[in-house]
Amino acid sequence: MTLITLVDPTTKSTARIAPEFGFNCFEFIARIRDWSINVLDAAPDFPNNTLRPSGHGIPLLFPFPNRIRAGKYSWEGRDYVIGPETGRHDNNGNAIHGFCIDRPWRVIDQGDRFAIGQFQLSVDAPERQSLWPADFVIDVRYELRGSTLRSDIRIHNPDSTPLPWGFGTHPYFRLPLDPQSKPARCLIQVPADSEWVLKDCLPSGARRPVARNKDLREGEYFDVLKLDDVLTDIESSQGVIETVVIDESAGLQVTQRIDSSFREIVVFTPPQRECVCIEPYTCVTDAINLQAQGVDAGLRVLPPGASAHLWFEISAGTLMC
Repeated sequence: MTLITLVDPTTKSTARIAPEFGFNCFEFIARIRDWSINVLDAAPDFPNNTLRPSGHGIPLLFPFPNRIRAGKYSWEGRDYVIGPETGRHDNNGNAIHGFCIDRPWRVIDQGDRFAIGQFQLSVDAPERQSLWPADFVIDVRYELRGSTLRSDIRIHNPDSTPLPWGFGTHPYFRLPLDPQSKPARCLIQVPADSEWVLKDCLPSGARRPVARNKDLREGEYFDVLKLDDVLTDIESSQGVIETVVIDESAGLQVTQRIDSSFREIVVFTPPQRECVCIEPYTCVTDAINLQAQGVDAGLRVLPPGASAHLWFEISAGTLMC
């Protein structure tokens, strides 16, 4: 398997990407003064193993993030079924995490500190093309800028019919940020005022004020969190949303900045792992079905020939007082 290594010439921060495994950026080591912060969590032998692609690094979720109930939906009068034979199902029979996460991407450009991967449904997974209403092209550019990992995403509709879509990432943030610290005392901050009501990981369509045990606006310690929830009504400043992981004893933090196109953030604490997933989504789980029921679920639609652009950044640095 061919891997890409990016290096920032000034800080010597590095990132590694697996193009053949969903263009997953599975390692980001940010160098700050005397620290080398291993920001992302992945198995030591990932991706050279048989582990599930959604469990490590930064999986990319498209054309839908999270789940579609029972793998079934309707669009413009036609019924679609994403069957279990696709391998894109969870244990409850729901389609999960889109069509790009487990397939090779093509590298269309790269340099010492950047790489661009491209995935087109009709080219890179043609057997899945009948499962979605339109063909699509997604380009993802990763670039190191000092101690920041920047990603710019372009979504394009090359087809003659409208493209419904949602995009998300599933980053695993490693805890703690310094080997001398303790994961339990790391703080997690997410500026969400509300949550979607879920049953078996699927939203009912209702929202409510965020519950006290899920309220991360002022930060909460990792050792008391047991989450797999979709938060919404995200606060932004000048069109930018920030989530933060803080290692107080080390005086370090990791900040994820995302543009306000991302309406939802899933927060997941994987059992028996010292990491937290803070996952920005442009729409809620099962958006294509909820939207058909009249729920504002964030589903977006690209006309033929149109494109959309998104971005996110992950930065490491000293604690901001």
